[in-house]
Amino acid sequence: MMRLLTASMALAAVAASIATSAAGTAPVTAPVTAPVAAPVSAAGYSADPQQSRLEFIGVQAGADFKGSFHKFTAAVDFAPEALQSSHLDVVIDLNSVDSMDKDRDTAIRGADIFDVAHWPTAHYVTRSFTRTATGYAAVGALTLRGVTKDVAIDFQFTKAAAAAKLEGSAKLKRLDFGAGQGDWKSTEWVADAVKISFSLVLKPKS
Repeated sequence: MMRLLTASMALAAVAASIATSAAGTAPVTAPVTAPVAAPVSAAGYSADPQQSRLEFIGVQAGADFKGSFHKFTAAVDFAPEALQSSHLDVVIDLNSVDSMDKDRDTAIRGADIFDVAHWPTAHYVTRSFTRTATGYAAVGALTLRGVTKDVAIDFQFTKAAAAAKLEGSAKLKRLDFGAGQGDWKSTEWVADAVKISFSLVLKPKS
């Protein structure tokens, strides 16, 4: 009888010890995972045709001449924090070229240079954007006279309360696109290199 009582007391002590240990152990919880931030999307804009400009500088007979395009559209999706989703799409009406010289404009629109009868527009679409020391750079495809080649642009982007501005420049060679046939293929009188500048006043897309 004494042995049974002693065994029962020992079992009771062990059970109490296990219960006390379990009560003092902190509950196991799953690790807390920080929420994943949603990707930032580039804001959408369109260029104000009344305030925006697209210009170029060529060289004829050793002297610079300046021209512009009065009609073009530019759709812009851009945000400095969302360069991967940024995009620039520009369509230029080549008939709207104006170099402030009627005879030269006729030649530029003609079959040997732009050949607007067959290719009335030029089209530029970006492929990638990068940040630079002075602003931003992009690489895109320019299609002119049915020829498509990469052209890089450098630009600055300024955002205001209800609008934004994108200003920059590019360089290209007209003969890369066939913009120079016949007598205009020679670079003796008209240089191959052309400088492009642009200033786009952007309004949010509605």
